Amino acid sequence: MDRKLVSTSSPFEKIASFSRAVVQGDWVFASGCTGYDPDTDSISEDPAEQAHQAFKLINWLLDEAGFSLSDVVRIVVYLADRDDFKAIAPVLGEHFKGINPANTTVEARLVDPRMKVEIEITAYRGS
Repeated sequence: MDRKLVSTSSPFEKIASFSRAVVQGDWVFASGCTGYDPDTDSISEDPAEQAHQAFKLINWLLDEAGFSLSDVVRIVVYLADRDDFKAIAPVLGEHFKGINPANTTVEARLVDPRMKVEIEITAYRGS
């Protein structure tokens, strides 16, 4: 079974030897999707904007892998502050309306103190 690696231009992927997404057969696993905007080299202070930015990356990764949001079966959301869930939940709902993947949301310290949300997804494309 072939493995396809999908990466961005982030220097951290090279330093830490990881891929932003890995396609293995009918599965894709993507992680490290945050509110960082590479076009502006910035991170919004607004948690909802960060979530929207994370979904820009998720959609790009899925497209590069030959998948779409409708293939997502699981999402894990890491929040720096659980109180931000009220702002981020509608963004999740907007992107996953009618898809309804399994969801785990946890509070965790994120690697960059400006980051309020980080998302990972698992997608499956059945034959």
